[in-house]
Amino acid sequence: MADPRFFDVAGPFTAQELAEAANAVLAGPAPAGMLSAVAPIDAAGPADVTFLNNRSYLPRLAECRAGLCILSPADAERAPAHLPLLVSPAPYMAFARISRRFHPPRPTSPGVHPRAVVEDGVELGSDVEIGPGAVVMAGARIGDGSIIQANAVIDRNTVIGRNCVIGAGAYVGFAILGDRVYVYTGVRIGQDGFGFASDPAVGHVRIPQVGRVVIGNDVEIGANSTIDRGAGPDTIIGDGCMIDNLVTLGHNVRLGRGCVIVAQVGISGSTVLGDFVVAGGQVGIAGHLNIGAGAQLAAKSGVITDVPARAVWGGYPAVPVRDWHRQSVTLAKLIRRRDREPK
Repeated sequence: MADPRFFDVAGPFTAQELAEAANAVLAGPAPAGMLSAVAPIDAAGPADVTFLNNRSYLPRLAECRAGLCILSPADAERAPAHLPLLVSPAPYMAFARISRRFHPPRPTSPGVHPRAVVEDGVELGSDVEIGPGAVVMAGARIGDGSIIQANAVIDRNTVIGRNCVIGAGAYVGFAILGDRVYVYTGVRIGQDGFGFASDPAVGHVRIPQVGRVVIGNDVEIGANSTIDRGAGPDTIIGDGCMIDNLVTLGHNVRLGRGCVIVAQVGISGSTVLGDFVVAGGQVGIAGHLNIGAGAQLAAKSGVITDVPARAVWGGYPAVPVRDWHRQSVTLAKLIRRRDREPK
């Protein structure tokens, strides 16, 4: 049960209302009453909605007392007779839609807080909320319904689209953001890229970074992530990308549509990811590479060459995942053989 001190809760809802929201089908016995929350499968009670997406939890169905359980058609055949069901070919997506019904985005509180600073020449859309301590510099444009939370900084001439959220303490500059972009707390967007020329006689000489960061629609950027502006070309984040916490994107990086970049990934400058690339946690990608559309990179991989489209790679240096597994097995065999040799 969500703590009401921190989370707004809508509802309760009927099972039919939730079925329509999830585009799913009711089955089994009818729920005993209204449904008022979402909960884990082993903690859900008669007023709660739960879900089963991982088959390792199938044994828990027998003891489940939820008012409604979301599961796949195949798993519904294993459900006990007492359990009301909501059947969907995509249980986790159905759960996400239902969870959003119970916990919708909070409405904005339009207006500029007295302790915010909004410079002359700023263009604010309708229903914009500017929180305490926030700074919006001259020439910036903030779209309708967007929220700039406490102590965030929007640098001069930056463009924020409609219904965006810029989290507390974030910085956004030299950037153009689309609609429905969620920038979490502490994010840094648009700072200098890591670009310099080196000479033993004079040391390191900074190269002006004169590109921008261009972010599409429906993008999320997790807490304390950093996205450098381009050196000349722009850094580009495509529509629908999901970027986790503590991710670093170097200058001129380009992400296609729908990429998923998990925590602590680092992508070096001028590398291009195609549409729907997935990079697991702590992946490191060298600069000036091309990662093909639909490629998947296993956690902790070190990528130093181009990766073909739809390939699954892992290891350090990263190779096709089957080769990585063979390398690991071969190495284990060699170690065991060595350990069996007479000392």
